[in-house]
Amino acid sequence: MLSQFTATDGKLCLKDIMEVPNDVYPVGRLDYDSEGLLLLTNDTKINHQLLSPQFEHKRIYWVQVEGMITSEAIAMLTAGVSINNNGIIIKTKPARLALLKDDIAVPERNPPIRFRKNIPTSWVEIQLTEGKNRQVRKMFASVQFPVLRLIRAQIGAFTIQDMQPGDLISLSNEEVQEGFFR
Repeated sequence: MLSQFTATDGKLCLKDIMEVPNDVYPVGRLDYDSEGLLLLTNDTKINHQLLSPQFEHKRIYWVQVEGMITSEAIAMLTAGVSINNNGIIIKTKPARLALLKDDIAVPERNPPIRFRKNIPTSWVEIQLTEGKNRQVRKMFASVQFPVLRLIRAQIGAFTIQDMQPGDLISLSNEEVQEGFFR
């Protein structure tokens, strides 16, 4: 589904599964093929602080790629790679990466990812402090490892730990401040 409240191209969007006040918006949208943690808020100050590059908030993604990722690719991603961002070639900030176990516990995806019996996959955790359009996918494509599945696992101190798709958790202003700004 689209991580927005307005439907486009006949695709499901957030308003199809939940009711929230008109002034609530998603912070840091996910693209249509991505999954994971999404923060919704009507606090414009929090929205600005989380989206503005100057604050460099940590975001962690679990990425399943086609093939067995190499140490060379991880080194390149860690140092930062060049990607096309709206027609401009930029170098991404350094990232932190770690290999994850192949049996990572994640919910089944609907629709499932493409499966090729003779092509292995690997899971990588990547931590970023910036959020360009489709950045993670572009970064992995630049080192020749196409992304099969992309899950945002953490924003600031908030994680998808113990959550399932569709789960909602309400946070107080104090909890948000603690999770992002302290």
